[in-house]
Amino acid sequence: MKLVYSYYVLDIVHRGHLLMMKNAKEIAGKDGKLIVGILTDEAVMEKKTKPTVSFEERIELAGAIKYVDVAVAQETYSPLPNVMKIRPDILMESTSHDEKEIEKAREYMESINGKVIVLPYFPSQSSSEIKNRITETVNSKTKERQN
Repeated sequence: MKLVYSYYVLDIVHRGHLLMMKNAKEIAGKDGKLIVGILTDEAVMEKKTKPTVSFEERIELAGAIKYVDVAVAQETYSPLPNVMKIRPDILMESTSHDEKEIEKAREYMESINGKVIVLPYFPSQSSSEIKNRITETVNSKTKERQN
């Protein structure tokens, strides 16, 4: 049985998240498992601003996605502490993640005969980009009403 680990903030669930989870589940195979780490608020704030949606809601949403077998808390921005506990066969990464961190993960995964698969990042599919578009739309509508 193949074990795949992938991780997310999942502040705004979008198509990019679903595609990555679908790919990860396909890589795990029919009998494999996809474990998804959801970053706690504190983990997110190591590098970004606090998520809009609470951790409890985000992990519940992750667990409800059909591709996800198990959703777990990820208490650091880096997936390595969870990866060292779970010891998956495959760690899914994104080109949006720090290259040095990916390299550290790759070294660890190779030491346990696992591997890292890096999937492309699509900026139009990012939560930050979606938030920016919402803000622009609201600002535009507000200006229209003021005129």
